[in-house]
Order: sequence, then structure tokens, then C-alpha cells
Amino acid sequence: MQTAEAQNELYCGADLHGNNVFLTLCDGTGQRVMERRVKANLAAVNTALKPYGDRVKQVAVESTYNWYWFVDGLRSQGRDVRLANPAKMDQYSGLKVGDDASDAGWIAEQMRLGILPESYVYPRETRPIRDALRRRMLIVGQRTQSLLSLESLFARHGLACPGADELKQWTEAEVEALALDRFTRLQVESLLGVLRQQDQVARRIEETVRQAVKPKAEYTRIQQVPGIGPVLGLVVVLESGEFGRFASAGDSASYCRTVKSERRSNGKKKGENNRKNGNPYLGWAFAEAAVYAIRFYPRIAAWYERKKRRRNVPVAMKALACKLAKAAWHVMRGKDFDEAMLFG
Repeated sequence: MQTAEAQNELYCGADLHGNNVFLTLCDGTGQRVMERRVKANLAAVNTALKPYGDRVKQVAVESTYNWYWFVDGLRSQGRDVRLANPAKMDQYSGLKVGDDASDAGWIAEQMRLGILPESYVYPRETRPIRDALRRRMLIVGQRTQSLLSLESLFARHGLACPGADELKQWTEAEVEALALDRFTRLQVESLLGVLRQQDQVARRIEETVRQAVKPKAEYTRIQQVPGIGPVLGLVVVLESGEFGRFASAGDSASYCRTVKSERRSNGKKKGENNRKNGNPYLGWAFAEAAVYAIRFYPRIAAWYERKKRRRNVPVAMKALACKLAKAAWHVMRGKDFDEAMLFG
């Protein structure tokens, strides 16, 4: 039986949206004492919670794209704020009506019962560095689009397209030598200008991030893993956060999206689970690392060829990415890399 003090404690569940947040408060018995939609800003949230004072024991919000201001702001005020994992907290599947009130109430109820599945809250001081690197990846993708558009433009006019590095050095003389009409020339000049600007911005972000991460021992250690160089090392270190939060190499590989997502029963596949669970940036990083590892490490290349012949290219690449992700976990936990991590 709960004490009167425990029953008097309140748990706040928040269903966060882009322009508003729905707040639900429930007491220690599960009774809802407040349901209110407020604007998505800290002042509005504080105004809604102020009448309940210190009775609010915990606050939890679903891990959405815009949780930073909510979690950081309330934590800076001394509140116990949790980040809920949406992949692990589905409500009863037979629920007839689901809305913001039921979602926020379900978060509060799980907190009250002590069963709230929580997401990792990435350290506030490092988060801007990680996000800056994500913007670099976005810009690099856009740079690739610009280059492909330029290549297709050249192909339409029967011209051979130089490599990206050569194109960045082109002047008006090289463009003039193509003898194109003025509108096609305008396209070439515009795409070249965008390509150069995207390249400069990407390099500036990369260098700034590298200077911030370079002193970290983790950054040097991760580059022991085959296929992981300076740029992929930045991605792995910054996207992984604290490696100690992964209980095993398998858990780390799963977060890196390098393991199969399926349901099996009696030795048979019965369907798939959520394939998007995990970190897409780490999934990309280890897929890239697998490509480089095959190119520069003969033993890895030989293993990959055998696996490819038995299965197919996608399966072999995914399997190698998984091995590299597991090796990275061991390295980041303090072990020096050894090929036995891959083939032992």
C-alpha cells in the first residue's frame, strides 16, 4: 500500500509537437489531476506546472525531433526529466481512441509504475558538435546531387565530365571552351558555383569539428578499426556517445543498424520488427567502413568474397559492417584492435 506522501506525488507526461505540448499530470494512484495543452515554449510549460509546486516528482517527454529545449530547459531548473523511448512504449493495441491526452497519460502512467522505457540523453555540451557534423553530412549529400546534375548536363551535350576535384578548379576559360549556348553555360556556371560553395562549407565544418574532437582519446582509438579513417571516426565517436551504455558488442551493433530485424519461431522467420530502430548515421558509417576495409585489407577482402559467393552482395556487406561495429565496441572499451575481433 502506498503512503499518503507517495499518493500525493505527481507524474507529468508530455506529448510534444512542433507548436504545442500536451501535459498530463497523474498522482500516485493513477488518477489524472490535470490535462492541458500549452504552447511549445518553456514559459508556458512552467506556468502550467507552477500550481503543483514540488509535488511534480518526475517529467517525461517522448523522444521527438525537437526535445532539446524541453529536456534541457526543465533540467536546468532542477526537475527530474526523462526522455521516453517511443519504440518501446506502444499502448494497448485494442485502444479505440488514441489522442494527445491518451499519449501523454500513458507516459505519465508508465513513470508512476516505474516501467518507462527511456532513451539515452546525449550530453548537452557535446550535442552541438554532433549536430554540426550531421549538417556536414547533409551538405555533402547536396554536393553529390550538384555534381550528378552537372554530369548529366555534360552527358546531354555529348561532353566528358571531368572529376570533381578538377571541376572545382575550373575558371571561365574552361567553361568558355565548351562552346555552349548562353543558357546551358549559365547552368554550368551556376552548378560550379554551388559545388564550390558546398565544398567550402563542408570542409569548414569538418575542420572545426575535428579540432573539437581530436584531443579525445576515443577519436584516436576508433581509427584502429579497419575502414574507419578521420571522417568516419568523427561520425562514430560523436554519434555513439558513451560506449559504456551498451552492455555488449551485439547491443552496440544493433544500435548501429547492422543486424537483421526479424521475428523467428521454431526456427522459422515469422516477420520483421522495426528496421529503423537505431542510429541511421552509424548505419551509414559502418557501411562505408566496410567498403574501405574490403579495398585495403586483403584478409577482409577474402572473407567478403567467400561470403558474397555463398549469399549475395548486400548480405555480405551487412555482415562485414556488423563485424566492424562489434570490433569498434571492443576497441572503444579499451582493447587494442586485433583481427581476431573479426575472425576469431
